[in-house]
Amino acid sequence: MSIGISSARGVAFVAVAILFSFLLLETVMAQEMESFEALLAEFEQAQTSVVREGEIVSGKVVDFVGDFVVVDIGYKSEGQVPKDEFKGPDGELTVKIGDTVDVYVEATENENGLCVLSKKEADKLMIWEEIAKIAERDETVEGTIMSRVKGGLAVDIGVRAFLPGSQVELRPTRNLDKFINQKYRFKIIKFNKKRGNIVLSRRALLEKERAVLKEQTLERLHEGAILDGVVKNITEYGAFVDLGGIDGLLHITDMSWGRVTHPNEVVQIGDEIKVKVLKFTPENERVSLGYKQLAPDPWVHAAERYPTGVRALGRVVSLIDYGAFVELEEGIEGLIHISEMSWTRRVKHPSRVVNVNDVIDVVVLSLDTEAKKISLGMKQTEPNPWEILEEKYPVGTIIKGKIRNITDFGLFIGVEDGIDGLVHVSDISWTQKVRNPNEIYKKGDEVEAVVLNIDVANERFSLGIKQLTSDPWDKLQERYPLGSVVDCKITKITEFGAFASIEEGVEGLIHISELSRDHVEDPSLVVKIGETHKAEVISVDSAERKIALSIKQFVRNSENGRLRQYSDNDASSTAHLGDLLQDKLSDFENK
Repeated sequence: MSIGISSARGVAFVAVAILFSFLLLETVMAQEMESFEALLAEFEQAQTSVVREGEIVSGKVVDFVGDFVVVDIGYKSEGQVPKDEFKGPDGELTVKIGDTVDVYVEATENENGLCVLSKKEADKLMIWEEIAKIAERDETVEGTIMSRVKGGLAVDIGVRAFLPGSQVELRPTRNLDKFINQKYRFKIIKFNKKRGNIVLSRRALLEKERAVLKEQTLERLHEGAILDGVVKNITEYGAFVDLGGIDGLLHITDMSWGRVTHPNEVVQIGDEIKVKVLKFTPENERVSLGYKQLAPDPWVHAAERYPTGVRALGRVVSLIDYGAFVELEEGIEGLIHISEMSWTRRVKHPSRVVNVNDVIDVVVLSLDTEAKKISLGMKQTEPNPWEILEEKYPVGTIIKGKIRNITDFGLFIGVEDGIDGLVHVSDISWTQKVRNPNEIYKKGDEVEAVVLNIDVANERFSLGIKQLTSDPWDKLQERYPLGSVVDCKITKITEFGAFASIEEGVEGLIHISELSRDHVEDPSLVVKIGETHKAEVISVDSAERKIALSIKQFVRNSENGRLRQYSDNDASSTAHLGDLLQDKLSDFENK
């Protein structure tokens, strides 16, 4: 009985124990569930606190799926980055599985429940942060000029930045294109991350460098100093040379001992050259430079190399209206006057004989080392044809040639190639007063002439046509002695008398006082052109080619002769002296 009671009590105890255990288990499970939920919530909260949109996080490359790189950033879900953002210039991926990378969180979850990441944006943001630090420390950045933009240039410094045109060089420059694709260092003069605005300056760095160089250059800058420089700018009158922080002017006249028409014939922008300081004014820091002064002055010993009469080769460097300049050597030029270019041709312009850059033979005519002038001749390199002409055509030689030109003062007759002889109007005819040779001759006519004179020094060849015949005035006095009576024909009437021809080419003057015994006011009332009269020769001057005639004298002498004849006649003559005189006067007046 007691055993039964005990057994029953045991069963009950076990049942209670089981029930208690079950209740305890339920309690524990409930507590564990609450703890798990708390842990899950804590985990999710931790995830959202670590990974935020718009931030840069580190992650590990875990896979490559299609066009994406899968990155584990420790978030509940992995993120994807386009493969293109991990490709290098050659198109190959720059990452492998296991690499740690910095990425930008664009979205914590997309429609597929994946995190959206960007390597490109992360790089950009990190660059901006770095640039911000550089700007804060007033340091410089390196960049490559990409293109021209309004007002200046676009520069790649990891991000796009702006370089104003005024900040490119020390002085504003118009040609900005030459800087494209060039790499330089810059100073950040304006930075605004929010607006994405970065302004650069290259000029600020150049000014700083130039200031340092200037101090160094001034220490060794003095007249006579020989310095290295770089051609910075070229103008019409010279070139500006950067000596190191300070510029000097190299004038065109100090570039070369030779002829320089433009500075770019000697130097180009960017050339590194040695120059000599000719003058330095510290007050305004003006520097005059010389380039030719580094070489010997060629004129110092020019007289030894180019004595008068020496022949030399030279190059024609320029032409002017009256001659040509010839360079004998660098720094030594001489002038060939047009009169010294040809023995026979009358050169109107040097271009008819030579051209620029022609290499020609010349002869030194004179040299002045102080004035740095040389007179040269071309024709002197050949025999003087005028000297040969004098031997070939002595005075008195009869030549035949064609008329090459006709002027108011005479005829030019071709004698030799390039040599003409002049027949002056006074040497065309003994008897005709030639006022216009064109009335007698025309160009191209072949004529004969006699050599009168050859002036070698002045290159003049004088010919005569009338000298081919005898001068009718040579023996005129023998043919017409004083007192002889001639038949003359009135050819011209003037205020002072009348001219009358006594033979071919010989005219005499009947002065107004010799026309009549009566006073004559107007010669045309006494004589007419074309009338023939008898006159007495009262004067002959062969040298001056003048003969004076008198009708009055002839009449007077004629009357005297008739009177003598009358006195000798028979006394029975019924004629009277008065009748004779009256008859003679009537005859004279009727003529």
